[in-house]
Amino acid sequence: MTDRKQITIAQMEAGQSGRVVNIDSGRGMKRVEAMGLRPGKRVTKISGMFMRGPITIKVGGTQLALGFGMAQKVMVEVAGK
Repeated sequence: MTDRKQITIAQMEAGQSGRVVNIDSGRGMKRVEAMGLRPGKRVTKISGMFMRGPITIKVGGTQLALGFGMAQKVMVEVAGK
């Protein structure tokens, strides 16, 4: 049995995948949702810097770059270790 845990996209490791469970609303987040990042979608973190800078993710066949603050507002369910 695999444990599931919730973390933000900012906390994910490069190459890690998960399913979006919640997006804290705020300025700019409606635009992100319009680009396909919404609850229920599967995402994979492609790259990011520790505690700063843009984070690149893949949603479906699309790559998106999120600012670190935005990435902290997106909760993802991932498999636990």
